[in-house]
Amino acid sequence: MTQGYCVKCKTMREMQNPKISTTKRGTKIAKGKCPHCGTTICRMGG
Repeated sequence: MTQGYCVKCKTMREMQNPKISTTKRGTKIAKGKCPHCGTTICRMGG
């Protein structure tokens, strides 16, 4: 599973249903939901 930083919980959390896509600049990004509070979590890739 992919981990990301949840701003509401202020901890690293496992993403639920991560979706891999690209930004306008072409960098990879993973978006998912926090299992604890339901906020969208983003993780930038390289």
